[in-house]
Formats: sequence, C-alpha cells, structure tokens
Amino acid sequence: MVDVGLLVIRVIVGVLFIGHGAQKLFGWFGGYGLKGTGDWMASLGLKPGVTMALIAGLAEFVGGILFALGLFTPVAAILLAGTMAMAIVKVHGANGLWATQNGYEYNLTIIAVAIGVGLIGPGQFALDAFIL
Repeated sequence: MVDVGLLVIRVIVGVLFIGHGAQKLFGWFGGYGLKGTGDWMASLGLKPGVTMALIAGLAEFVGGILFALGLFTPVAAILLAGTMAMAIVKVHGANGLWATQNGYEYNLTIIAVAIGVGLIGPGQFALDAFIL
C-alpha cells in the first residue's frame, strides 16, 4: 500500500507542477506566459525577468514530469523544492505562515512532500524502480 500511496502523491503533485510550469512557459491554464511572468518576476527583483521565468517554468514543468513518473526522483524533488523555497523568499515569507494571509504554508507543505518523497524514494510504481 505504501507504493500506491507514493504513486498517488507523485502523480498529483507532479501534474499540478506541470500545470504551473505550463502557465509560466506557455500561458496555459490562465497563466501569463514568459513575458507576463517575466515582468512580474522583474518587479520582485528577479532580473532578467524573462530568463528567471524561463528557469522557474522549466524547473516546475520538467520537475513535475519527472516527479509524476518517478524518474530521477531526487532531482525532481530538488527542482520542486527549489522553486517553492524561492517563492517563500521572494513572495510569501514576509506574510507569515498562513496561506489566508498569503503566507508560505502551502509552499512549505510542498517542500516537505517533495523532499520526503525524494528521500524515501518514489516507490515500486516508478520508472526509477525499473532503471536504477
């Protein structure tokens, strides 16, 4: 049952990150694409904005794919946790913990999930189980 649980966690978290990356990269799912996201990132002091949006979008998109598939899971976990850590530092950290105040509660939860799965492994139903 642990392997099924890990599969559920990986697929849901991974697919949601694919969506977040697609918002930044392609403007899908109500996102702003590279230009819009880049302008927003530049306003946060992350310059050059479009380059930073590309890096964040690729980390989320590729990290989400890898996490969902259970492929190079430790790398995927680092990509996802890294984007969430940056979101805490640049956006949510000053607002305190709770999401109701635009705080970092959600981001910290995702970091815990990503690092937890990265440390214990993706389970039997993962590509890592077949190639590593």
